[in-house]
Amino acid sequence: MFRASVSDAVDYGNHGSAARRRHGRDRPNDFRAYEKLAWPAGRVENAPAAGGTVATARAARAAPDGYTLSLGNLGTHTVSPATYPNIQYHPLNHFEPIALLGTTSFWMVARKDFPAKDLKELIAWFKANPGKATAGMIGSGGIDQIAGTYFQHLTGTQFQFVPYRGGPPIIQDLVAGHIDMWTGGATSALGQVRSGQLKAYAVFSDRRWFAAPDVPTTAEFGLRELTVPFWMGLWAPKGTPRDIVAKLNAAVLAAQSDAATRQRLLDQGVEPPPRELQTPEAFGAFHKAEVEKWWPFIKAAGIKAQ
Repeated sequence: MFRASVSDAVDYGNHGSAARRRHGRDRPNDFRAYEKLAWPAGRVENAPAAGGTVATARAARAAPDGYTLSLGNLGTHTVSPATYPNIQYHPLNHFEPIALLGTTSFWMVARKDFPAKDLKELIAWFKANPGKATAGMIGSGGIDQIAGTYFQHLTGTQFQFVPYRGGPPIIQDLVAGHIDMWTGGATSALGQVRSGQLKAYAVFSDRRWFAAPDVPTTAEFGLRELTVPFWMGLWAPKGTPRDIVAKLNAAVLAAQSDAATRQRLLDQGVEPPPRELQTPEAFGAFHKAEVEKWWPFIKAAGIKAQ
């Protein structure tokens, strides 16, 4: 769990100005660029257990007074509720959306000596060698497994998943050539791709990623459905008054407008959202669309967290 208190920039009138945020850290996620949102006057707790669902469930049960918020992402608020059994919250029914914080993407990276030279050749290699390639994944039922399974579904290919405890061991084994590939968060392996230690085949997007503009998109190879954005957001418990949600949203926008904060996000490969997605209503609609996209696929694929 991650908890911090809101600065005096968010004034709740007679109710004071402090708030806590609860964060379940999940997969390729780094919120350090949002120091202006992790306001310094309160406590910080990190509870990454069970794909971030423990912390997120606690935030869902908190009083809807603006003093406890949930800082999460595609994993905690979309994928994990569909893959973990006996989940204690519904991502749409138990939260009020505040703001979309930033987005990046997933991509297909491989050991540098993998024989295929581009995504077209890679898919052909997979089809000629079904089930022979190995792909790392963080645990089971996580976002990278979802992305990899979605890739297989849309391309008619097969490869084997190898579970790891985290992203760094996957990258280490990729560089060493012990596994073949990873459909992971693009920010996680950016340094190794830039240095030539790993090969990037495509970003799972319909437009190129600003941090690696030389890497083509899946859409460029005709896979327009293969888009997997990794996004981060902020929520309050259901029933939080609209005026408090509006004040929190304004605080987020102020932080996102800060030049140093924006630059730190960009340096990490995270893109601040466009203005049209920065209102609570727009973020709520975006989140709903993500749940409606991924839950049926996860169920049909039979993906479960273990």
